[in-house]
Amino acid sequence: MLLTEYRPFKVDKILVEQSIKQDKPLIVSGILQRAEAKNQNGRIYPSEILKREVQNYIDGPVKERRATGELDHPESSVINLQNVSHNISEIWWDGDAVMGKVEILSTPAGNILKELFRNGITVGISSRGMGSVEENLSEQTVTVQDDFELLCFDFVSTPSTHGAYMTPSGGLNESKTKLPEYKYTNVNNIIRDIICDNTGICQC
Repeated sequence: MLLTEYRPFKVDKILVEQSIKQDKPLIVSGILQRAEAKNQNGRIYPSEILKREVQNYIDGPVKERRATGELDHPESSVINLQNVSHNISEIWWDGDAVMGKVEILSTPAGNILKELFRNGITVGISSRGMGSVEENLSEQTVTVQDDFELLCFDFVSTPSTHGAYMTPSGGLNESKTKLPEYKYTNVNNIIRDIICDNTGICQC
């Protein structure tokens, strides 16, 4: 089964504007995932399993500069290159937290992501993987099993678990975040404006 995990984060708008104005890559960093922590869905990623998969991810996709991810979560294990928005350039551990440095690419999806950041829209970072789970009814938890395989990290519109906000300096503030409904309207407006600006014809 497809396993996904969400964490909210935001980026300093000034940093985004400077990146766009100077035509430099936008780099953000923060928590990507956490081991041994029960999320809002009751799911737990055992430390030994997550460490194994993170190391495999570092040795493979990260070192080979193909640790790409999508903007929005597909219901698939396949990474669609047409929707790639970013690349994970570095991963390390801080206690039970998986930290990462993420380069936002100048792809169509990456440019949309930059505009969301610039307008202060909060989105989430989400791991995507394949594997099975085992339910513990007495503790109301679901534990990820040894067959888990980490595939990638995506940016998504709806964060659903507690976590950390990504910042340019790599600092973090743990919190729960409920997004105001008006922000979803702003997201649609931003995407519509980008499409219209790029094509010269608005068909929204």
